[in-house]
Amino acid sequence: MGVGGNFWDLLKPYARAEGFDFLRNKRVAVDLSYWIVQQETALKGNIRNPHIRLTFFRTINLFSKFGAFPVFVTDGTASPLKSQARIARFFRASGIDLSSFPVAEKGITIERNKAFQKCEKECVELLGLLGVPVLNAKGEAEALCAQLNREGLVDACITSDSDAFLFGANCVIKNMQPNSNEPFECYHMSDIESGLGLRRNQLIAISLLVGNDHNLTGVPGIGLETALRFVKSFSDVEILSRLQGIGGGDLQVFQCDVNLDCSSIPNSDESPRKTKVPHCSFCGHPGSKKAHLKFACQYCSSTANEGCIQKPLGFKCSCSSCDLDNKVKEQKRNENWKIKVCRMIASEQNFPNKEITEMYLNKQQQYDGDYHLSWGNPKIDMLVDYLAYYLHWEASYTRQRMFPMISTIFLRDVASNSKDQLLGGQYEFDSIQRVKTRFRHQLYVINWKKPTCELGNAIGIPSEDPDTEQEPGIADESTDLLDEPDALQIHIRDGCSFLSTEEDMVLVQNAFPEKVSQFLKDKELKESKSSRKRPVKSENSESPRGVQLSITSFYRSSKVPCHEKPGESEAGGPKISADTSDEKDKEPIRNYSKSARRKLLFD
Repeated sequence: MGVGGNFWDLLKPYARAEGFDFLRNKRVAVDLSYWIVQQETALKGNIRNPHIRLTFFRTINLFSKFGAFPVFVTDGTASPLKSQARIARFFRASGIDLSSFPVAEKGITIERNKAFQKCEKECVELLGLLGVPVLNAKGEAEALCAQLNREGLVDACITSDSDAFLFGANCVIKNMQPNSNEPFECYHMSDIESGLGLRRNQLIAISLLVGNDHNLTGVPGIGLETALRFVKSFSDVEILSRLQGIGGGDLQVFQCDVNLDCSSIPNSDESPRKTKVPHCSFCGHPGSKKAHLKFACQYCSSTANEGCIQKPLGFKCSCSSCDLDNKVKEQKRNENWKIKVCRMIASEQNFPNKEITEMYLNKQQQYDGDYHLSWGNPKIDMLVDYLAYYLHWEASYTRQRMFPMISTIFLRDVASNSKDQLLGGQYEFDSIQRVKTRFRHQLYVINWKKPTCELGNAIGIPSEDPDTEQEPGIADESTDLLDEPDALQIHIRDGCSFLSTEEDMVLVQNAFPEKVSQFLKDKELKESKSSRKRPVKSENSESPRGVQLSITSFYRSSKVPCHEKPGESEAGGPKISADTSDEKDKEPIRNYSKSARRKLLFD
């Protein structure tokens, strides 16, 4: 959830749509609970253990398709305030009256339900077999993600909790859509600061007013628009201290600030005019109607013989007196509105909560010990057994889905001067097949060759996904929702098996520069040969043999252009044939002028 009051809608105009290369060679912290909760509402149909499947495919995509280095973070022990908020959210969703809601004792925490803990434990086991680092936060997972991002250990966070910005995150990825041109919905703190004019402390103040994960209600009667307007009246440095003072019932400090804001507008005692200048009831300008009947109004464009122009409906005078009076009234309205909001804040008990404020300011360490972020190789044999037990997948299907991740790790190792030249101990880099454009992103299609003829352990493709049981006539949407990658292209030639994968062009260039240069030379040679064989067309030459003609050239018209009706001329005389001479065939009658056609017809 994060900040209440539809906080994401406030940030939506400042979101960026990032492309495929946004996370390439970057570290990204992933809130694991976000993925587990998402699968509960996103999936349809009878799918076995969807949390394991979603975590598996998305991790494969982060590695192979986007070239990222993911770090997963799990939730720790919830604070007493968070436990109280979870209970309140449950009662609210169940329609139970919260007035009789008992207050939990101080220091008591409530763990999540056993089903969620089981899903989280199974996902952590899977990530360990994939060789991905997993960190367990002391409190909120998004707090540790934000801390890693703020300290520069990761480049972005993947979470749907908007309070990641309150914990200090600089870049948050809210949505991932791998099958699109711009797969990431990304929010940068710099864009929020320049667009909304809000910094971190001001965002914390908004969450205290409208509600958050630790205090669902906030201040009753204050919504997001009111909180935004109120917070903008203070600077980022002073906003939290001012809320502390107002919450304690000290309204004199705020009233002094209002008086300082009004110092630019002269008071009634300082002004020489204690009353507003009278205005004409007919034209609405300064002066009386009686005076305007004698002398023309200087504001109206009228002559001396005519009176004033009647003021239109809704007319507002813009003289200096009215302008000053409007400013005083507007300032008075703002002052009354701010005092009203301050009284609402002061009426709230224990506001603002110091524990929540200190937690958002990261005054409590979110992780014990040093951060050891290292990515190892996946344990394929154990993964095969693990997924066969939980998802009932065949070994060939698991190896096939693992291959894009294994090939990406292999190319990274080769680029870092690794001596291992066999992918998984079986496949070797054979050739670059072609360049493929996928969602406006260019990739190399790589052919991997298994040198031996032992095909017993080769990666095969099962006829269908073994873990989905679907009723007839119902479309399967699980592939898109779970970000399942495309199936590999496998062919057998000369007793050897070949796999085709799509790899990043820069990664292949760093791993096998000689292969890339040879591919580019061969490609340039083929293009030059095809350009030489291509005949040069002249304007009057016919289409060469073997080239398909256009529809108008293939079906030539057999109709003779004729402007007269059959059997009669323009004057009603006998029909004159159009084939009277060869010269008329060479130059049709319709090309002559009207007088020349008459002479030919009546000759």
